[in-house]
Amino acid sequence: MPGNLSSTPETILRTRFGLAAFRPGQREVITALEEHRAALAVFPTGGGKSLCYQLPALRYPGITVVVSPLIALMKDQIDFLQGRGIAAARLDSSLSYDEAREVSRGLRSGSLKILYVAPERFNNERFLDQLGRASISLFAVDEAHCISEWGHDFRPDYLKLADTARALGVERVLALTATATPAVVGDICRSFGIPREGAVITGFHRANLFLATSPTLAPERDAALARLLREREPGSGIVYVTLQATAERVAGMLAEEGIPARAYHAGMQDDERTSVQEWWRDSDRNVVVATIAFGMGIDKANVRYVYHYNLPKGLESYAQEIGRAGRDGRESVVEILGAQDDVATLENFAYGDTPTPAALRGLLQAVLGGPAEFDVSLYTLGAAHDIRPLVLRTALTYLELMGVVRQGTPFYAGYRVKPLETIDGLAGRFSGERAEFVKSIFVAAKKGREWYSIDPAEVALQLGEERERIVSAVDYLAEQGWVVTQASEPRQRFTRLVEAPDVDALVDDLSDRFGRRETQEIARIAQIVELITHDGCQTAFLLSYFGEELARPCGHCTYCASGRAAVLPPLRDPPPLEMVVDRRTLSEVVATHASALGDARQQARFLCGLTSPAITRAKLSRHPLSGALTGRRFAEVLAWCERG
Repeated sequence: MPGNLSSTPETILRTRFGLAAFRPGQREVITALEEHRAALAVFPTGGGKSLCYQLPALRYPGITVVVSPLIALMKDQIDFLQGRGIAAARLDSSLSYDEAREVSRGLRSGSLKILYVAPERFNNERFLDQLGRASISLFAVDEAHCISEWGHDFRPDYLKLADTARALGVERVLALTATATPAVVGDICRSFGIPREGAVITGFHRANLFLATSPTLAPERDAALARLLREREPGSGIVYVTLQATAERVAGMLAEEGIPARAYHAGMQDDERTSVQEWWRDSDRNVVVATIAFGMGIDKANVRYVYHYNLPKGLESYAQEIGRAGRDGRESVVEILGAQDDVATLENFAYGDTPTPAALRGLLQAVLGGPAEFDVSLYTLGAAHDIRPLVLRTALTYLELMGVVRQGTPFYAGYRVKPLETIDGLAGRFSGERAEFVKSIFVAAKKGREWYSIDPAEVALQLGEERERIVSAVDYLAEQGWVVTQASEPRQRFTRLVEAPDVDALVDDLSDRFGRRETQEIARIAQIVELITHDGCQTAFLLSYFGEELARPCGHCTYCASGRAAVLPPLRDPPPLEMVVDRRTLSEVVATHASALGDARQQARFLCGLTSPAITRAKLSRHPLSGALTGRRFAEVLAWCERG
């Protein structure tokens, strides 16, 4: 689509967006895109990052591709843009087949101006081929801190985005994030080739937020939270918790106290989460008790309170979450109630993700010991080697970046198909060989009461056809509305690029990478405790972490108000581990389930109540010892298991 370079950014801001002036940093980012063709925007949550790609999208000819993991943000922004006559769409896993096909048609025709996509979409070769034929004026990467494996929210699919942008020959690159330390800023700039003068950092100081730290032991926390919500002026709020079960329990407790509260977490159905978001967004006093996923991409300016019932997992997460309060500039309160008794839970999440060397060795032997081109079920692969899904994807991405393998387009190994008319009726819509071909697909399939199960590879073998022809036929029938399809059994294609890889060296490399990440995540948790107990201005401490200096004490934190540092309430000394777990009983269950509990780290996960594919497969979650040491620090439990 044509651009509008004859109009100044100020003119487009006024005429297309109805705004009188730019917010801090926005004009500088737009200028950097003009001068350097690359920019980084580090703005606090609610600082107006989206305009930094929406406005340039209207100036330059071609399409702007926005990479974001936030479906809520995509939906809200597309509604806003379409309301202003701007052709915008998204491609993500929530779209129906027909919706995705319509978006692809707009991409091919050039009628789209802005396309939002999830990062995993770039593993799809067909999509990359479509993008390769498009004129991409701007490639914008939201949540860009995810590209840094030393950042607080590393996502493996982000690691390849910089190479993808170069391969597509995009004209301009824009990275955006709300939280980035100086080290992460350096990572982002190096990856995307952004000059240092193209990095616009507006600062993290929010003078309208009172940073309160009121560490409270878990048994007293419910009463403390309810009291604060009752005593303060009513206002929209978020209560952040660590666990889904805590979200449900605390929301129920607040509702019983007469406080309008609902839970929000990843274990809920999509429509239920959407209902909670809308209930909260449209109110000036409702409270959501949520895990960390809540609030990302939701534009709500009048949040008066953000409470951390449990400790946040790090200073980056804390800064991002409190940034959802007071976007309208009015005074708001953000308060930490969590205390030292939350540390073990947070640490256990970090430790629980680290794979054992044996698991990594088994994984490498499985993917590198066969033919050069292969496909796998990531679910089956992770289950076979006791590696969690995100950790597995990270390991495979590391192998790709090392040049050991190359990922291809994922595909579905199976389809369930429900004809909406008789098979003879379907075949009758075609003539000659095509009619016989359609009929033969269903003859070769496994028939249920209403649904046919089709394995395209198996059917192709029976019919002497190419697998792609089977898939194309099923897709066409669904596209015409003659059948209903459900794809199943997702598989990932790979090509091995090294003839005889050194498995021992790769195991050591991957173990080092995961070990460093584990150490860094534990250090992040310690920094939160340090913020709470800091003997000085807490706002200054937080800002210094992001490389920003405060000239004088802020006057709006607990230390500035009280003149003294907070003291964490003491924890009771727990009983020795031997008094809680009988070693003989543990040895017996280990001997019975060697594949799930043969390694000390696996045993520590089991005792701390952490799930893993092997523990789930062995149905050990209901064993009396499962979670017997929940609340104890993983490092202590691991050392005890290693001593045997």
